[in-house]
Amino acid sequence: MDEVGCIIAGAGVIGLAIAREAAIRGLETLVIEANPMIGMETSSRNSEVIHAGIYYPPGSLKARLCIEGRGKLYRYAEDRHIPHARCGKFIVATSQSQVEKLEAIRIKAAECGVDDLVLISGEEATAREPALNCVAALASPSTGIIDSHALMLALRGDAEENGAFIALNTEIMSGEAADNRFVLRTRDKTSGEEYDVSSRHFINTAGLRANDLARLVSGFDHATVPRLHLAKGNYFAAPTRNVFSRLIYPVPEDGGLGVHLTMDLGGSIRFGPDVEWIDAIDYEVDPTRCERFYDEIRRYWPGLPDNCLQPAYSGIRPKLSGPGQPAADFAIHGPSVHGVSGMVHLYGIESPGLTSSLAIAEHVMSEIAG
Repeated sequence: MDEVGCIIAGAGVIGLAIAREAAIRGLETLVIEANPMIGMETSSRNSEVIHAGIYYPPGSLKARLCIEGRGKLYRYAEDRHIPHARCGKFIVATSQSQVEKLEAIRIKAAECGVDDLVLISGEEATAREPALNCVAALASPSTGIIDSHALMLALRGDAEENGAFIALNTEIMSGEAADNRFVLRTRDKTSGEEYDVSSRHFINTAGLRANDLARLVSGFDHATVPRLHLAKGNYFAAPTRNVFSRLIYPVPEDGGLGVHLTMDLGGSIRFGPDVEWIDAIDYEVDPTRCERFYDEIRRYWPGLPDNCLQPAYSGIRPKLSGPGQPAADFAIHGPSVHGVSGMVHLYGIESPGLTSSLAIAEHVMSEIAG
């Protein structure tokens, strides 16, 4: 039976960031990924936004790790020459009744440490973005975009340069936590061969499958595993000239941040995500969902051309709160929660997970050290 210092389940952006951190700290690290490539699920099916840390309750993990992670991510992207842009964004009020919500967002963000938001008038906003329609806007200069695939390749490269190994197309069938060790039964999905691997540390970053994977590991109370809710976010592309220089967000809605306008580093624009509660993982985009997109987008961009939206892709948020419930925080369960030394489970790592990835990695390693 093979033995390593640390096993990480999941090679998305969070798993790769933790693998990098663990390997740099000298742990012999093995990353087990069920898909044939890294980052094939939530990590590559999002808006690729570097969030400022605006929307989260003060004192929450999301607030703290987003703000810490934002600075780390910008520095890492600069050091590793990862394509990114600090383009900024506007959160826009399209009716007078929403202006108070913008001010409430600004105040709460300031309590979290986001001190660069500026509430501007509709006239000032449209002076900067002539195609925009709004009565007021919050300007966020710290928001940006990043090439998530280039980011994950850089994290993987750092991890492997420091001795980490990545086993792709491999699934974890079961596991046991006993005597300060973890033994996992794995299966190569190509050959069907099964083998056991042992470790002093086990970190579950399996994203959409993290909750199910936790229940496959014996030796701790499964009552600590929270319920998972799946919220699909559908994106639509607009093959038209981009008339905006920054991201445009409406006031947040239940379950998400509304149908916002983002762009990639090539300048192409896309809209989404919406919120579609689902019961099983399914990435198909229903073309008819764009019908409600037109009305929402035209509240802030009246010039959106008719019949221009085309299905692009979808992502699924691994949420710990369901429809109509207050948004849940990240759940990072270390020994203080489940009582097993050396094990950390990460549940509900949705937005701002990408922004927070480097800070989450340090937080998880502190749980391991503790």
